[in-house]
Amino acid sequence: MHPLAFQIGPLSIHWYGVLVALGFLAGLWTAGRRAPLSGIAAEKVLDLGPWLIIGAIVGARILHVISYWDQEYARAPFTEIFMIQKGGLVYYGGLIGSSLAYIIYALIRKLPMWKVADILAPSVALGYVFGRLVCLMNGCCFGRACDLPWAIRFPETNPTHGQPVHPTQIYDSLLNVVLYLALAWLYRKKKFDGQVFSFYLVGYAITRSTVEMFRGDYPEYYAGWITPAHLVSAGILLTGLILLWVLPKPEKTA
Repeated sequence: MHPLAFQIGPLSIHWYGVLVALGFLAGLWTAGRRAPLSGIAAEKVLDLGPWLIIGAIVGARILHVISYWDQEYARAPFTEIFMIQKGGLVYYGGLIGSSLAYIIYALIRKLPMWKVADILAPSVALGYVFGRLVCLMNGCCFGRACDLPWAIRFPETNPTHGQPVHPTQIYDSLLNVVLYLALAWLYRKKKFDGQVFSFYLVGYAITRSTVEMFRGDYPEYYAGWITPAHLVSAGILLTGLILLWVLPKPEKTA
C-alpha cells in the first residue's frame, strides 16, 4: 500500500494519477493500432481520448459518492467529494460515464457507433488492469480475510487492520488481462459490428462477479455475500446478451 509514487519538491505524485494515465494511454494506443483494421483512421479514435477520460472520471466519482454517501461523505466537508487523488472511483460509473461521452461524440462526428465500440472494447479491458493496480496501491477494494499462501497484508491503518486478505485487486487485473487477449483475438474474427463490445460486457460481468465473491470492503452484503456490484453485473450481463441477440447480423449466403 503505497499511495504516493514520488515527490518533486512540494509536488506529490500519487500512484493514482500515474497508473490511471498509463491505463488511458495503453488503451488509446492499442485502440489506435486496431482502428485501421476496420477502415477507421487512428486519429478519430485518439480524438476520443479527452471525452472518454472526462466521462469515465466524472461517472466513476458520482457513483462512488452515491454508493458511499452515508459512510464517507454525509458528515465530511463538501470538498471531499472532489478529492479523487485519495481514491474512490466506481468502475461501473466510469463505464456508464465514458459510454455516454462516447455516444455523444460518435453522434457529433457521425462515426459508425458499433464499429468503433468494437475497436475500443479490448482496450477498455486493458485500461482496467491498471485501474485495479491503483486500488492495490491505495489499499481499497480489498478482499475478505483468508489464510491462503498468496494472501496479502495492508498496514494496520488500513480497514483490514493488517490481517491477511484475498488480493482481489490482483485477481481482477489478471482476469482482465485474459479478457483483453480474448477480445483482441475475437476482434479479428468478428462476424458483425458490436459483437466484440457485447462480449466485453458479458465477459466483464462474469469476471467482476467472480472476484466480488472474495471482496471484503463493503459495509453490508445482501444475503450474506451479494454485493452491489453483483446486481449491476447482472444488468450488464443481460445487456450484453441482448445486444448479441438483436444487433444486425450479415445475411448468410447460399
